[in-house]
Amino acid sequence: MLNRFKQVKKVYKKIVIFRKIPLSLRIGTFLILTILFLPYLTGRSIRKHTPSSQAVYDCNGKLLRLSISDDEKYRLWIPLDEMPSDLVKATLLKEDRYFWIHPGVNPFSLVKAFWNTYISKSKKMGGSTLTMQLVRIRHKLKTRTIYGKMYQVYKAFQYELLYTKKDILEAYLNLVPYGGNIEGVGAASLIYFEKEAKQLILPEVLALTVIPQNPSIIDTEALESSRLRLLDMWAKAYPKDAEKKELYAMPFEMRKQYNLPFLAPHFVETVLRDNPEKVNIRTTLNLKLQYLLEKQIKNYIREKSEIGIKNASALLVDVRDMSILVSIGSADYFNNEIQGQVNGTRARRSPGSSIKPFIYALAMDQGIVHPKTMLKDSPFGIGGFNPENFDGEFHGPLSVHDALIQSRNVPAVQVAMLLKNPDLYDFLKEADIYVPQEREYYGMSIGLGGTEVTMEDLTRLYAMLANEGILHSLNYLLNSKEEKGERILSRESSFIILDILKDNPRPDQYYNSEWVKDHLSVHWKTGTSYAYKDAWAVGLFGPYVLAVWIGNFNGIGNPSFVGARAAGPLFFQMIDAIKSENPDLEQMPIYEYPNIDKVKVCSVSGQIPNLFCPNTVFTWFIPGCSPIKKCEIHRAVPIDVKTGLRVAEEGNPGTKMEVFEFWPSDILKIFQMAGIPRRIPPGFHPSCLQNEKGYNGLPPNITSPQKGLIYHYRTNFHRKESISLTAVSDADVRELCWFANKQYLGKVVRNDMLLWNPKPGQYVVRVVDDQGRSDSIDVTVYAVN
Repeated sequence: MLNRFKQVKKVYKKIVIFRKIPLSLRIGTFLILTILFLPYLTGRSIRKHTPSSQAVYDCNGKLLRLSISDDEKYRLWIPLDEMPSDLVKATLLKEDRYFWIHPGVNPFSLVKAFWNTYISKSKKMGGSTLTMQLVRIRHKLKTRTIYGKMYQVYKAFQYELLYTKKDILEAYLNLVPYGGNIEGVGAASLIYFEKEAKQLILPEVLALTVIPQNPSIIDTEALESSRLRLLDMWAKAYPKDAEKKELYAMPFEMRKQYNLPFLAPHFVETVLRDNPEKVNIRTTLNLKLQYLLEKQIKNYIREKSEIGIKNASALLVDVRDMSILVSIGSADYFNNEIQGQVNGTRARRSPGSSIKPFIYALAMDQGIVHPKTMLKDSPFGIGGFNPENFDGEFHGPLSVHDALIQSRNVPAVQVAMLLKNPDLYDFLKEADIYVPQEREYYGMSIGLGGTEVTMEDLTRLYAMLANEGILHSLNYLLNSKEEKGERILSRESSFIILDILKDNPRPDQYYNSEWVKDHLSVHWKTGTSYAYKDAWAVGLFGPYVLAVWIGNFNGIGNPSFVGARAAGPLFFQMIDAIKSENPDLEQMPIYEYPNIDKVKVCSVSGQIPNLFCPNTVFTWFIPGCSPIKKCEIHRAVPIDVKTGLRVAEEGNPGTKMEVFEFWPSDILKIFQMAGIPRRIPPGFHPSCLQNEKGYNGLPPNITSPQKGLIYHYRTNFHRKESISLTAVSDADVRELCWFANKQYLGKVVRNDMLLWNPKPGQYVVRVVDDQGRSDSIDVTVYAVN
């Protein structure tokens, strides 16, 4: 209780002392403290809590879209120094001639307004300064009452104490209404004149200046009358412009608010979503090229609608800086029938065969192949996966060059199996492509489009080939910082793949492109996804990479959705259109590198020629990396002159050396089916002993049963189940013998199949050819009901 009494006594003493201070000093102290602490009482930034629209421009400054702010306004805040000086002059001439000298309130204007409004009642006048108008706008004041006007005056004094004159002027010009829900000169200039505020000319400035006093006069004769009256005032204030008064008085059109541009909608949505804090966003998009390619899609879909082609997407990128020049997300943004608002450039779809170039590029970097390496396009399976070609046929031996150009599936899978560190799965991960499942989930199908990618992913990968194997991110912001990128392919393999892709002919082209004058090389590839859901064409020309997709966003397939037949023609129509607009378009620069040579290889096997190879061709070769195995197809063997049969030893009387082609049996079968004769070796002379025959040549290779598969035997099945036994053998083989755990199963002629009826258990299946060479595989058979 005693402590409480002491505290009250202290407070009382302070009050007594304060009351002894003169009133004038107390008032002065209060005013000084108010001024000092005013920023903390009212907030420092005049722009604070003012939502803004966002303006997105193309690379040439053309407006793509002006978004609406969170409070449903078109408002684009721009600094005062980005506004034309004539706008500032005209605004002060019309609204507040003494702005730079008054303290926020013009006493003479207020007295005059009060007299005319309340005393003489001759005319209602506001008498507000520009600062007072800003206060009314910012705080939504009702200033038609005396109380409202007094509070407006108080806040105007406060603003003048808190902010500079330039801050106040900038805020006014950014918040003043310009008709409808348009606020500020930044938005008004874009909406009415399709240009930024700094580009406005005097007649346009005068038109904007008269709108705030009466925003409803838009699209009326009153606007023109007000503008001409202000022009008279301007001519008197600035005599230099009086000579051009007639020119400035000429009428002109202002764009209607409802005609605001809504261009490249998918692209703009991405830009706005990725840059929520930016007000003016200048992009790399080229509106002229955007219109050009949109027109190509529109015309193409009109022509092909009868076969079910209703939708398309396209992306054009400049490989030099990875800037997006054209981005078309769908054929029609507003067409709900095709789900037009889906952005096809970012939708994840199966790439089909468009991913194959990177299988071969990796194989070249790992020393597995070069362009002329012979691959086998023949029936093949592994772990239950039996890839087929698009046409359901097999072409036999193909070079890497031809396998890629012809887009054969089987050779691509066989090469993909040989990839290590990285394989295609790791490569896609390294390229920052989203691969949601583990490697085992995709298996070998990943090389045929088994995992999904976006159009942006594909353009980055193809641009990487032009950028010497260095992967860069796509860029859509103008003057953004250059990205260093990451190398994931060698310069040499990138060069070789591009060199191959340039030989891919245009659809329905029956002549060599190089015969045409001013020929523009196009390095391109198509892709068709499983069940005809996606048709792709992706490639490079000049400094650009272009990707085209045809399909349905709902995933419904169509036999017409074939890359070469659906996407390819549109792809080249777009290239032709771009070239017609730019006849001087130069070839894409492709440089040869020191660590790459042209060497001779056998024209048949693609391997380093031996002494018996009759013909050779040149191919690109990466020294120290490309495979250097000698030709195994052409072999010289001793032949008995009398019988024409093969003998074991050379040099004996009555024998001579002859060169034959030793093709694997599966390839020979394809040659035979096609009616293509090959010079294969004859059989051995009966006098040759078995141990003398198999001194060279290739052993057989079991193709069924497949490695990695577990076979199931159904015990309740009404008839015996069998497993087919097949193997690929060398050209000199006539017969194959099959064994299971040393039990003899039977003998077949090469290329024939033997049926085996196993019981549940573990087996080692072995095949032995008639030259004594063999192959084996472990097989597991389980019993199931």
